[in-house]
Amino acid sequence: MQIWPGTAYPLGATYDGSGTNFTLFSEVAERVELCLVDDEGGETRVDLPEVDGFVWHGYIPSIQPGQRYGYRVHGPYDPENGHRCDPSKLLLDPYAKAVEGQVANDQALFSYDFSDPTQRNTEDSLGKTMLGIVINPYFDWGHDRPPRHEYHDTVIYEAHVKGLTMTHPDIPEDVRGTYAAIAHPAIIEHLTALGVTAIELMPVHQFVQDTSLQAKGLSNYWGYNTIGFLAPHNAYARSDRGEQVTEFKAMVKALHEANIEVILDVVYNHTAEGNELGPTICFRGIDNAAYYRLVDDAKEHYYDTTGTGNSLLMRNPHVLQLIMDSLRYWVTEMHVDGFRFDLAATLARQFHEVDKLSAFFDLIQQDPVISQVKLIAEPWDVGDGGYQVGGFPPLWTEWNGQYRDTVRDFWRGVPSTLGEFASRITGSSDLYEHSGRKPIASINFVTAHDGFTLRDLVSYNDKHNEANGEDGRDGESHNRSWNCGVEGPTDDPEVNALRRRQQRNLLATLLLSQGVPMIAHGDEMGRTQGGNNNVYCQDNETAWVDWDLDDEQRDLYAFTAAVARIRSEHPVFRRRRFFAGSADHGGQSDNGDIEWFMPSGTPMEDGDWYDGDARMVTVYLNGQALPGPDSRGRRITDDDFLLLFNAGSEDHTFQLPGKEFGHRWCVEIDTSAEGTVDDVWHDADGKVLMQARSLMLLRRPLEPPTVPAGATSAAALRA
Repeated sequence: MQIWPGTAYPLGATYDGSGTNFTLFSEVAERVELCLVDDEGGETRVDLPEVDGFVWHGYIPSIQPGQRYGYRVHGPYDPENGHRCDPSKLLLDPYAKAVEGQVANDQALFSYDFSDPTQRNTEDSLGKTMLGIVINPYFDWGHDRPPRHEYHDTVIYEAHVKGLTMTHPDIPEDVRGTYAAIAHPAIIEHLTALGVTAIELMPVHQFVQDTSLQAKGLSNYWGYNTIGFLAPHNAYARSDRGEQVTEFKAMVKALHEANIEVILDVVYNHTAEGNELGPTICFRGIDNAAYYRLVDDAKEHYYDTTGTGNSLLMRNPHVLQLIMDSLRYWVTEMHVDGFRFDLAATLARQFHEVDKLSAFFDLIQQDPVISQVKLIAEPWDVGDGGYQVGGFPPLWTEWNGQYRDTVRDFWRGVPSTLGEFASRITGSSDLYEHSGRKPIASINFVTAHDGFTLRDLVSYNDKHNEANGEDGRDGESHNRSWNCGVEGPTDDPEVNALRRRQQRNLLATLLLSQGVPMIAHGDEMGRTQGGNNNVYCQDNETAWVDWDLDDEQRDLYAFTAAVARIRSEHPVFRRRRFFAGSADHGGQSDNGDIEWFMPSGTPMEDGDWYDGDARMVTVYLNGQALPGPDSRGRRITDDDFLLLFNAGSEDHTFQLPGKEFGHRWCVEIDTSAEGTVDDVWHDADGKVLMQARSLMLLRRPLEPPTVPAGATSAAALRA
């Protein structure tokens, strides 16, 4: 076979219209074989002829898209010194842009003998492992343009490609569970009606089905087990041989046409190869000591801050290059709009500590492509000092775990939470303002893929993970949940009514808080996982969204869409800057843009925030004191609003603030109501009966309506 020297960059397999250039980094390799696999599983081995700067490369004129390939790396097998080269293992290209197959639970994947781990196993892994595929990079993007929604206008919807679409009746069965299903009009219409501006997809980088789960008859459903950082996961495509790339691009194009951004949940902190007892699939056999963090005085072991067995070596320039090349590829070639970084604190670990000025963040900051897309951190890992909420650089936004915990505690009635609740719903300035960031730094969420669904959060005190096969050891045990009096499903009408109200309370709080709201898929429809708070291995109806909705679920969806619409129409709920003055414990505003009142209608005093039994507050939002101008230089004005919170266990009468706030108030949201609110009006100094554990939103229109004295609703006025 004719092979030319080719070039050392770009890394991976690059088809140029005539042939394909192959490159692979390995500092430890003594020889690298490119292995071309035919349709019958036969293998042709070709030595890469050139090496420059530890990058082995060669160009083969005859290789076309669809060609399957892998590598065999010859070099030292010396685990005590961190080296694990093993040419008996066919290795996946770290830069593969498409992948065929999955790994089997087979001894051939491992470089040691199961019966005696001290002994080498040199069984060939061909036929038992994954293969890279040469792709055709050309795609007709047409007039595709990124929506580029500003953060303060963004509503994020966290979703799983398969879980969101597997049971939808309007999607053809052969399409469900795929990228094409996400792009189906039924899903897009659901998202747009809900006011979603960005869909955050759980991992779609090529991931591995853990052999340990396969042995239990389970699978890695979530996908936080990446092996290919440039390849879309093949199981979410309808066809193979590289067509998953085209299908993914078509999905992005369709979502962009609907003005919806695509954010990817990416896992750059570890790989699917696990610890020293894991399989040799890719990085381990290519250059183990370059790709992974090893224990300094015991290099046969892996330094793990992720809880998965290994961590990538973030101080190695070739690891950083892989991550940056991957990020740029997904933006420039796949047209995605941002990333959510799983266990992002691990990416900041150059040595053992978390350092926000690490090389990774420096690279992101100066990169002209990546610095311009949405960057969201999961700001923790399992290592020492790994909880870093509020600790990331100004370019970044963060999953605000403190928002989640505080809002849950407030609505389940935990004492002494009112002050912190006030800080969280006003943008968490105590976490972000000191670093020059704004409310948009806070990605607010009450639930996510990891933990209870919203419905289960108000239906269970304890996790019920028996189906996972780990005797209840997996999953978070401290969920800050409350079952409203009965564990799990019940026929008690009062308990069910309270649960529905609590779901409305949490969704309304989320969508009316300052910051960027994120809704977990199905929560807007009352999705349940039967109390399982860790469905990472449940690729079945337990984890999939059930689209067979009853009236209560349809009502919840309509409620969520209505609140999202209010957020979209009123900039007072999506401010670009913090309120004037301190927001710590609901401090008073310097310019009247926000004020806090007791249920009696009197202003909150400092001591009121520290009352352990305080669970009620009225918030005044001044639509005339918005920071401006907008991006076009126009002054921003809005209606005024009152937010009334009663998280107590008793009904209570709230005195509305005095007439100095103007004319009458119209009720926009009342979570104590099972249906829609018929525009009820209240006098400026009137009284409002708030049901226990409920939220109410009242609006004072910018232009005073003509409402006759004694009229109680807009409907009566129209009559």
